[in-house]
Amino acid sequence: MTYQPFFEFGATRKSRWTVTSDHAANTVPDFVNNGDLGLDPADMSRHIAYDIGAAGVAQALGELLGGPVICSNFSRLVIDPNRGSDDPTLLMKLYDGTIIPANRHAGPDELEQRMMACYRPYHSALDTLMKRCNDPVLLSIHSFTPQLKGRPWRPWEVGVLYAEDDRLARALIDILHTDTDLTIGDNEPYRGHLPGDAVDTHALKDGHLNVLIELRNDLIETEADQKAWASRLAPLLKKALSHVGS
Repeated sequence: MTYQPFFEFGATRKSRWTVTSDHAANTVPDFVNNGDLGLDPADMSRHIAYDIGAAGVAQALGELLGGPVICSNFSRLVIDPNRGSDDPTLLMKLYDGTIIPANRHAGPDELEQRMMACYRPYHSALDTLMKRCNDPVLLSIHSFTPQLKGRPWRPWEVGVLYAEDDRLARALIDILHTDTDLTIGDNEPYRGHLPGDAVDTHALKDGHLNVLIELRNDLIETEADQKAWASRLAPLLKKALSHVGS
């Protein structure tokens, strides 16, 4: 069976929205160390391997917003599609205190194989989706762990990330702040821009509206939770977009 590095849902949907889940899966293709990064199954089920719950939220949001969805089909530990091609963390060798055995001695040839089989096809497909219309909007869905090892508890339920173009993100943050039940991360728990990351590559460089949403992963572990959060966010995203326009 031919390996497929990404999955698309609703590719013929017509709205401006394109929804992504860069870290959708914890899949390790067979060509990477015979499908084994050398980690325990428990580690491959943690946030270090993929964004827990993000794929389900992204797919539900795509349906509600009427836009296509693209989900990666390789672990972020195989290669990280949300990093620039020259980023030193493109192929992680240590993450949240865990050494990645199959990456520890991976050299340029191994990196190039993973780029060719996983990274470039994903970005090529995302580029095609973003070129469906003249004024696309990129919505990137991620999730974060409530607590990194040895670090404080993260208080946010939702983080809204952005770089220099914060038009859509700022409108969404303002709307989210009207819900007093939520603690909103403003460019938390991470900063919203790494040069060459997916948003930079497919939105910022062309001046397209964009926003990256981080959801705390303990809130979206089940399919029901994922659909509930998508239903909660979709009207707010539509409202934010209406405030910004184009």
